[in-house]
Amino acid sequence: MAGHSKWATTKHKKAILDSRRAKAFAKYIKVIEVAARIGGADLAGNPALAEAVHKAKKNSVPGDNIDRAIKRGAGLTGESIEYMNIMYEAYGPNGVALMIECLTDNKNRAAAEVRTALTRNNGALGEQGSVAYNFARKGVITVPAAGTTEDDVLMAVLDAGADEVTPTPNGEAFEVYTEPTDVEVVRKALVDAGIEYDSAETEFVPNLKVEIDADTARKVFRLIDALEDSDDVQNVFSNFDLTAEVQAELAEDE
Repeated sequence: MAGHSKWATTKHKKAILDSRRAKAFAKYIKVIEVAARIGGADLAGNPALAEAVHKAKKNSVPGDNIDRAIKRGAGLTGESIEYMNIMYEAYGPNGVALMIECLTDNKNRAAAEVRTALTRNNGALGEQGSVAYNFARKGVITVPAAGTTEDDVLMAVLDAGADEVTPTPNGEAFEVYTEPTDVEVVRKALVDAGIEYDSAETEFVPNLKVEIDADTARKVFRLIDALEDSDDVQNVFSNFDLTAEVQAELAEDE
C-alpha cells in the first residue's frame, strides 16, 4: 500500500454496515446531488456524476433514489441544493493524523459534531496546516484482484498517466495512483481494457505512515466510527499503518 489506510478498516466496517446503511445511502445521494448541480444531469458529459452514480450503485443505493438525486441536484425539481466542502485537520489516539472531509449545508453543525466525536474518543482538532503537510491529494482507483493480475492493470493504465499500481496488503485489490486531474482518463483506460473497478476517487494520501499497535487501532477505529456517524462527514483519511501481526490480532476481535 503506497499511502493510505482505507484497506485496514474494510473488514471492521463490514460489521457495522447494516446498522449504518441508511446513513451511508444519504451520503452517496449527497455526492450525486453536488455533482449534478456542478456539471448537469447528463452522465455522459459529467464524469464526476457518472462516478458518483457508479459508486452508489456498487453500494446498492436504489435506482429511484439515484434518479431523484440527479434531478434535485440539476435543479429539475425546483429545489435548491447548496453544500459546503470543509476539511478539518485533527489528531487521534497516540497522535495519529486525521484529515476529515465534510460536505454540509450547516458549517456550525458540522464543526460541532466533528469536535464532539474527537473529544469523546481521545482526539483533538489541529491547527490549519498541522496535519495537511503530511498528505497529498491523489487519485486512487481500486481494482478487485479477482480475475485480473497486476500486469493486466499496469498494461491498461501506464500509458494513460497512472503513477503507480500497488496491491493492497490483504491481496484482495490493486490500487492505481494518479494525479487528481488524471483520474477520469485512467478510469476510462481500465474500462476500455475490460477491467472492472470498485471506485475512482481523489483522496488524501499520507506521505509518511506510522505503525500502531492493536490497542491503538481499536481506539482509532472507534474514533473514525464516531466521526462517520455524522451525516456531514463524507470521508476520514489517516496516516496509520498496521503490520500483519496487528491485523491478525484485530481479526480475532470480529
